[in-house]
Amino acid sequence: MILFGDIYRGQRVLVTGHTGFKGSWLALWLNQLGARVAGISLDPDTSPNHFDLLGLNIDDYRLDIRLGDEVGNLVERIRPDMVFHLAAQPLVRRSYLDPLGNWSTNVMGTANVLEACRKVESVRSIVVITTDKVYANQEWSRGYREDDRLGGYDPYSASKAACEILIDSYRKSFFAGSSSAPLMASARAGNVVGGGDWSEDRLIPDLIRSVGANKPLFVRSPQATRPWQHVLECLAGYLLLGQRLSVTRHEYAEAWNFGPGVEDNRTVLEVLTLMQAHWPQLIWEQDNAPQPHEATLLYLDCAKAKDRLNWKPVWTLEKALKATTDWYRQFQEQGAVMSGKQLSEYVADACTSEASWVQK
Repeated sequence: MILFGDIYRGQRVLVTGHTGFKGSWLALWLNQLGARVAGISLDPDTSPNHFDLLGLNIDDYRLDIRLGDEVGNLVERIRPDMVFHLAAQPLVRRSYLDPLGNWSTNVMGTANVLEACRKVESVRSIVVITTDKVYANQEWSRGYREDDRLGGYDPYSASKAACEILIDSYRKSFFAGSSSAPLMASARAGNVVGGGDWSEDRLIPDLIRSVGANKPLFVRSPQATRPWQHVLECLAGYLLLGQRLSVTRHEYAEAWNFGPGVEDNRTVLEVLTLMQAHWPQLIWEQDNAPQPHEATLLYLDCAKAKDRLNWKPVWTLEKALKATTDWYRQFQEQGAVMSGKQLSEYVADACTSEASWVQK
């Protein structure tokens, strides 16, 4: 099978945030696609962590993206052809505890990465990952579209909305009107699940920790609805978008949603129940203590990606949650890391479903 037109083979690809949950899965996939991967990130803040468990053979650099001069020097040294910018402060509740750290990482850190890319002529394409929470939440029953108003109640959401404004400014001010300038897009994904995430204050990692401690998980908002999807679903979207940008397709240099179908927008309670069917030891109780504000209803409209990129999800939520549960259960009971195996299964299913990025 040929994936993404074999565009990544031999390319120098920089992934910021490669030690994080989503970044480590992306580094794994790029490595398998034959890319020459370099990563810029902080040290992982959990033990165990997915990146170390993978043992990837990539150029691994540890650096805070808020250090602008050092970021610029390192990008000049790496001289990437393509950049996937994922490094961020990704947690809503942590943004309340350290708002300045959240803002400086998510906004100025992104500005440092984009400024470095602007000055390194090897860079041809940039995909910046933000979040589904960039939209001014109206608790709508319809999905948010790429042209809906940006905004954010909590510091995390607001900082990511500010990132989108920053991206649009750099695109118009520095990356337009020149054939040698890189093409840049932003990608907004829903709530991702998958093995290897041990972040704090996330539903599934907290649930897995509760099993290890033989205690029930206290759930904050069991009726909150989110667009759940396996991490490989949005990564396929990012890689497809990177492919289109890399062949100098200017019409793709804009914002894109990557989320599940309407049927996979589920409540927290439904997700927990589906996982418990595969692992009965998973138990929970509702936490009635006061909590910081978070949106309760959030959907993404992904018609644009489906129509113009011919992208579509491969796994149902049921299959995504089974894969996630299997990953953690195998790791907890046997120390096995199933990431490579599950990536192969996902690609095989993408081939069967005739995903646009797979050629037989």
